[in-house]
Amino acid sequence: MRSVKTGTWVRNELEIQRSRFITTLAHTPTEDDARLFIEQIREEFPDATHNCSAFVVKPDGLNEIGHSNDDGEPSGTAGAPMLDVFLRENLVNVTAVVTRYFGGTLLGAGGLIRAYSSSVSEALHLAQIVQIQPVLRFELDVPHAYAGRIESDLRGRGFTITDVQYGQVATLTCAVDPQRAEQFNHLVAELSAGEVSPREISPTSIEVDEAR
Repeated sequence: MRSVKTGTWVRNELEIQRSRFITTLAHTPTEDDARLFIEQIREEFPDATHNCSAFVVKPDGLNEIGHSNDDGEPSGTAGAPMLDVFLRENLVNVTAVVTRYFGGTLLGAGGLIRAYSSSVSEALHLAQIVQIQPVLRFELDVPHAYAGRIESDLRGRGFTITDVQYGQVATLTCAVDPQRAEQFNHLVAELSAGEVSPREISPTSIEVDEAR
């Protein structure tokens, strides 16, 4: 499963047969975020001929939700082709709005499908694409005396530390690939001489950059 990197917001414009197609694309982790983003773009371009949209979101632990809107274009010629780009690329947590200013030349159904699909594809070329990797999460309560050493050693072995809280002990939150969970537990026992036991908490997912 893939997405655009958290914080992504890109805009691209194409001119096709004198019509302007302005694509705005953003990372949206929930359906509410997606709908709010669509409304913001509509408000930015209130005089546009059409503001067509599509989104796919998949919050942690929930089913994937996809939606598209033709916004007055002939049925199936705008929102659906935009959504198809996301589905074809196996993308989630992303929303696109294609704002069209009509240029006076009718494109026909096939031309519209190509225009809206190309608009989203071109915008995606400007975005950083990431892999969504499910991970287990563990908390470690580590004495301050050697918390820094354990944190450094874990990072050095390729484990991700997502948070460190300091109280009576240092509490490290670690994101671990499920396939490395056994290795992680053995390493913590080795580094702490058996004094620290990882405590598993709710799983989550992390973003891993794709090579460009």
